[in-house]
Amino acid sequence: MAEASMGSSAKMSDEVQPRSYWRWSKQDFYPEESFQTWDSYRSALSQISFRFKDRLLSRSDDANEIGELRKRSENDMKRCLNWWDLTWFGFGSVIGAGIFVLTGQEAHDHAGPAIVLSYVASGLSAMLSVFCYTEFAIEIPVAGGSFAYLRVELGDFAAFITAANILLESILGGAAVARSWTSYFTSLLDRPTNSLRIHTNLTNGYNLLDPIAVGVLTIASTLAMISTKKTSYFNWIASAINTIVILFVIIAGMISLYLLVIILFRGSHPNAGCGCTSYHRAEIMPCGFAHANTSNMTPFLPFGAKGVFQAAAIVYFAYGGFDNIATMAEETRNPSRDIPIGLLGSMSIITVIYCLMALALSMMQKYTSIDPNAAYSVAFENVGMKWAKYLVALGALKGMTTVLLVGALGQARYTTHIARAHMIPPWFALVHPKTGTPINATLFITVCSACIAFFSSLDVLASLLSISTLFIFMMMAVALLVRRYYVRGNTPRTYLWKLVIFLLIIIASSMGTSAYWGLNPNGWVGYTITLPCWFLGTLGISVFLPKQRTPKVWGVPLVPWLPSLSIATNLFLMGSLGYEAFIRFGIYSQNEVFHLLRMPAVKFHKKVRKISTRSNSSKI
Repeated sequence: MAEASMGSSAKMSDEVQPRSYWRWSKQDFYPEESFQTWDSYRSALSQISFRFKDRLLSRSDDANEIGELRKRSENDMKRCLNWWDLTWFGFGSVIGAGIFVLTGQEAHDHAGPAIVLSYVASGLSAMLSVFCYTEFAIEIPVAGGSFAYLRVELGDFAAFITAANILLESILGGAAVARSWTSYFTSLLDRPTNSLRIHTNLTNGYNLLDPIAVGVLTIASTLAMISTKKTSYFNWIASAINTIVILFVIIAGMISLYLLVIILFRGSHPNAGCGCTSYHRAEIMPCGFAHANTSNMTPFLPFGAKGVFQAAAIVYFAYGGFDNIATMAEETRNPSRDIPIGLLGSMSIITVIYCLMALALSMMQKYTSIDPNAAYSVAFENVGMKWAKYLVALGALKGMTTVLLVGALGQARYTTHIARAHMIPPWFALVHPKTGTPINATLFITVCSACIAFFSSLDVLASLLSISTLFIFMMMAVALLVRRYYVRGNTPRTYLWKLVIFLLIIIASSMGTSAYWGLNPNGWVGYTITLPCWFLGTLGISVFLPKQRTPKVWGVPLVPWLPSLSIATNLFLMGSLGYEAFIRFGIYSQNEVFHLLRMPAVKFHKKVRKISTRSNSSKI
């Protein structure tokens, strides 16, 4: 008896003993029955048609994403973030080198002084996507972000395509920013661009090895793995330094703007009493501090409306990164309060900052004289502030550092939730019991990004990243409309078919508008067809379909109009990209669909087990 009791107690202690985080068994990577033997794998492959139908039609739900899937990480992420952390994460994730590079490039090539309107247009488009992300993050506060939201509303197939694009963005995006970090670092040291890279005899585009990029990625990911809260502290400091640089740029330009306004409305030199008597071609030199030239803002639209929207499609990507904040909902103490403040608050401020920076550059220098490669540095040098180029380089460097840091957090959380759904090995879903962070997922993204950053310049893949981002944002808007107007088990089938028809009209008309713009930018006849169709499709949802769900705390206003407008703007911006981007995107998506078909289905085996269990119970 005693031996039996001792044996049972020993068995119980073995059962309650937690498993080690660092484990490498086959069961941790491939727990599904399909992978246990070659026969079972071949059997699963023979069910391709059934599995494809299953993945195409199956959908998750809120409770499953919030409850069941999170348990697969074995340990919870620490709830340590508040609205202040999320707001600064928003600054750190979005404000990188893009604003310093893209503004001058697009002002010079496409928009002229109207670059500020390009930032307004792209900022409004980004805010529409932010609205969608905010509502979903409050309703489904998990680490999966857009992957989890699309899995609930559009199903496993859409979620898998999204997951593939998210992983692509995470790996290539991190590598691209790390390579840019090296370039700006050499600029800060006043050295040639590739002087810190190792020159080899490899194929062109892969012949400049970048160990500094690997080091920066490693440092950022290490900090992200140690602690989310400590990462937030570091992000505050780095973002604050970057903000100081940005304020310097804005203030320098706004002083010039203030002086210009005085000249335009008072018709006199504002420094008449300070010894600055030179006044030639309305040129001002306010005691040597800044330049304001009345001719800098004219012509305001040198390339017309076409140039404004072309530039908007490019500078839109200076707003990228905000979706990383939605992945932190699982670590937020009060998601219903903190996420709207953090996401909407940071993006609203960032939009204003971007517009002011664009205006400051246009005020300091004529658009034809702007250097597309170093706009702000050259502009300050031309007004006698050569030292400011180092300050700009430092600001861009700090911006890219925070982008890498917040990216390491967000990308790992995307990967974690994708692994929870067994779309990649579930080993990557594990959360470390002490740090409360997904170390395995962070290592996966970092190692892949570091390998690519070390070898590749990534010039060829830049457009593929852009189209992937816009595709996901468009899908998010579709998912929000589905969430509001369709609830499984409650919505009549006739309403479902109406919703599908109206959504197809909205998407098709938006694609038509984008295509017509690309083929005939100066035309107008095509818009008389596509725009009314978009309007009627949106109006149809508003009039003929009752809302099936009301947000619990906060929701996107003016539904269905704002989500429908988000679909249109994202498709419009996609259409502004070259056809090469669509070819690469199509090839990549086709490969992912093939991978999906040959990948053994977890749901299939679960259904088989449920059927067999049900039949056995019926026999009993």
